[in-house]
Amino acid sequence: MLKAILATAALVAAATTASAQTAPAAPQADHAAHADHAALPTIHSSIKDLLANPATAEVLEKHLPGVSQHPALPQFQDMTLEQVAPLSGGAVTQAIIDAIDADLKALPAT
Repeated sequence: MLKAILATAALVAAATTASAQTAPAAPQADHAAHADHAALPTIHSSIKDLLANPATAEVLEKHLPGVSQHPALPQFQDMTLEQVAPLSGGAVTQAIIDAIDADLKALPAT
């Protein structure tokens, strides 16, 4: 199922790149509330950024097993989870995104 999700995301990413469209920037969170996590990628970071940090990669793999080894990773790695979710056919739900977000926020600051 993850394979189908990521394949769809890869197709959309390729189409988006081809048409040179960019997604609007994610709204900035209250920095005072999240200052201790400033050095860590957040739920609004790209999948590539989440996978680049060992602690956040572990969280991503916990909820989306195999994502770091997916053959189409180069095509969707610059997308956020929120961008991939609508393309996933329901496999990446808001509940999964919320669980990842909660785990990311629970990580100690680096």
